[in-house]
Formats: sequence, structure tokens, C-alpha cells
Amino acid sequence: MTSDPRPAAEAAAQLMTAMTRLRARLRTESAPDDRQWAWSQLTTLSRIVKEGPATASELAQAEHVRRQSMAETLVALRTAGLVSTTKDPSDGRKTLIHATSEGRALIETIPAARVAWLGGAIEAQLRADERETLLKAAAIMNRIADIDI
Repeated sequence: MTSDPRPAAEAAAQLMTAMTRLRARLRTESAPDDRQWAWSQLTTLSRIVKEGPATASELAQAEHVRRQSMAETLVALRTAGLVSTTKDPSDGRKTLIHATSEGRALIETIPAARVAWLGGAIEAQLRADERETLLKAAAIMNRIADIDI
């Protein structure tokens, strides 16, 4: 950790630009029908599929968004039949959000198309040492995403 803010600010700006460009490209690599879903909707649905039922508050905290933003995301997912709700058996005041079979199927198909494109691009354009660097960078990016400052 350095006291010079310029390199960190420069790295942050370049990383944001690269992430924005890659996110846009990954979106175009989905099937046309899959493009109707916002990134926030897909990441929330993916989290529910992978981690199991959760409350709206838990999802908002995990996705680093306001509770109101998560409520909007969940309304869209519920309207589309991708999630359903039940009362929490351990605390009837809470509502758990579950992925439906349609939601699970969507999460299985979208990443497959994106991973196929990204894997092909990595294979075609990056050397083995660059792939290793990319894996390390992904781990670092996930660590940064979990930091609460």
C-alpha cells in the first residue's frame, strides 16, 4: 500500500474503463433474447441460484446496492417468472427469494455463451503467462469488490 494516490487513481480509472468495455462486449455475446436482462438482474439471479434463497436485504448488501434498487431488480425478476418468494420458516416476518426453474435455466444459458466467447478470445489472443496474470487479476478484482471502506 502506497501513500502516492496518483498510481491508485490511474489504475482505478483504467480498470473502470476496461471493465465497462468488457461488460458491454459480453452483453453483445449473448443470444438476442438474453439481452433484455440488465446486468444487475443477472448478477442477482445468479447469486440466488448459486447461494440459495435470500432476503432482499441480504441480496442488496451482497450486491452493494441500495435496498430500493434491489427491490426494483426483484420486481422485474418476479414479473418475468424467474424468482418466487416464500416466508422464512425460521422468521415469518422475513421473505425469502428463490430462483424458479426458468430462472435457473436462464443462468445456465447466458454465462455459457459469454464464457464460450471470452474463453475463445483468451485462448486465441493471450500467452500462457498472460492467462496466469488474468487469473491473478480476477482474484484481486474479487477481493476489491468485497472491500468495505
